[in-house]
Amino acid sequence: MKQADSIGHSLATAAASLTVGDLFRAQSVAHRDNIALQFASGQRTYGQLNDRVNRLVDALAARGVGRGDRVAIVSENRPEYIEFGLAMAKLGSIMACQNWRQSDSELAYCIALAAPQLVVVSERHAPTLARIEHGAKVLTLGDKYEHALAKASASEPPQIAQPEDGFVILYTSGSTGMPKGALISQRAVIARDIINRLDRPVDPDSAFIAWGPLFHMGANDMTYASLMRGSKVIIMDGFDAGALVAAAAREKLGWLMVIPGTQDRVLAELRNTRVQIKDVKYIGAMADLIPRNILAELTSAFRAPFVNTFGATESGSMPFSRGLIPVGVEPKTLSKLQSSLCAVRLVDIDDNDVPDGAPGEAILRGPSLFSGYFAAPEVNAVEFRGGWFHLGDVFVRNPNNTYDFVDRRKYLIKSGGENIYPAEVERILLAQPRITDAVIVARPDRQWGEVPIAFVVRRDDSLTADDVIAACRGKIANYKIPKEVKFVADAELPRNTTGKIVRHELERRLKEDAKVAASTQTNAAQS
Repeated sequence: MKQADSIGHSLATAAASLTVGDLFRAQSVAHRDNIALQFASGQRTYGQLNDRVNRLVDALAARGVGRGDRVAIVSENRPEYIEFGLAMAKLGSIMACQNWRQSDSELAYCIALAAPQLVVVSERHAPTLARIEHGAKVLTLGDKYEHALAKASASEPPQIAQPEDGFVILYTSGSTGMPKGALISQRAVIARDIINRLDRPVDPDSAFIAWGPLFHMGANDMTYASLMRGSKVIIMDGFDAGALVAAAAREKLGWLMVIPGTQDRVLAELRNTRVQIKDVKYIGAMADLIPRNILAELTSAFRAPFVNTFGATESGSMPFSRGLIPVGVEPKTLSKLQSSLCAVRLVDIDDNDVPDGAPGEAILRGPSLFSGYFAAPEVNAVEFRGGWFHLGDVFVRNPNNTYDFVDRRKYLIKSGGENIYPAEVERILLAQPRITDAVIVARPDRQWGEVPIAFVVRRDDSLTADDVIAACRGKIANYKIPKEVKFVADAELPRNTTGKIVRHELERRLKEDAKVAASTQTNAAQS
């Protein structure tokens, strides 16, 4: 390529680029007086929010934060959290969103992985951060934060960010025992919004309720998507069934997130208050983990279809989230429809395509994919082998081009919207001198979808279930701690020919035990 052509190509590439900051900036001009954020203590218009974001950009730049640098944030949902995301977008910097539900050791590991220039912490979580060695400068939200903004300039900063710049790091449970940081680019965030608009179109005047933690994909993706399209974001400090139902009765909503672990409380609130839902376009996610009769009750109560999703932090709502469960229907199957703007293959263990009806791991291509796990080149080489991202979940493609979930190639427990890899818990149990072997499996749970159960082989017969639970406390997040401990002999652990424990056989035993217990209760009640 000649030099002139090369210069022209570079200029054309720059002209074709678009970032999260660009799209938000445009909305702040077009809808300056519209409400962007609504929260317990007030609201901010698009103009006010952009003014504060610009001041934050200036304040961060003065602290040496530049393009490609990381800023870790440890905070509950609040307006300042979203301000940081938008400032990162304009700077081309990366916000590492920390899961404050984790233990101190897990949180310390995740912060160290991001190697941040700065750690931002809310007053609520400042005591936790103070216990952790991280070596970074700290900015505490509240008076110090407001003082920093007041001194900074509100002028629009130069447009230096690029589409492939990282936007956020969201942490996923580690299949080898430690979390991984999924680096999601500005390009991917925009693509996720486009896919959602194609598959689940909503009006720009429909609000989004950000009640799920902003360190998770669901709330994070949809919050910034809403601000890129000029919609209102209602910020809630965690799940509150009363507040959620009250908002649904008051506001026009696009996609209302009701996930495993929340459905019973939402329905109870609706029954108790008997409020009339105003206008909800779509409801729910992860239909596989919610009882099917409850799906019918939820859709009827909100007069909105349930979104039959199967996505991932690494890919957004794709690959299989286009399907909807109609209002009032108790579905016979939960077959998935492929999302827009993605390519999917089902492959065997050697990455060869499998025919319809045969199980295969889903591998993906598409613009919503993440940019790899942060600082993990060896892992990325495996997960992106052949130029496709390997999801780790096994599906069957049906003749009508729908997909049925079969199994997890990478065993994962999904509990109330949180992901738990057994290795996270097993590494703690196996380090205990009184334990010979331990394995964690999933047990179905009406409220949470699934919960972790421990099968333990004792070296010391005096070891109790309370001892096992106590060994986990403080080392992992509470939702990862086993909900029940079952002591077994080593010979009772089912193993395959290579000696690996067959988790699904243990799951089957749990289901059989549950059936026996239910039958016993029924017989006792009848007698």
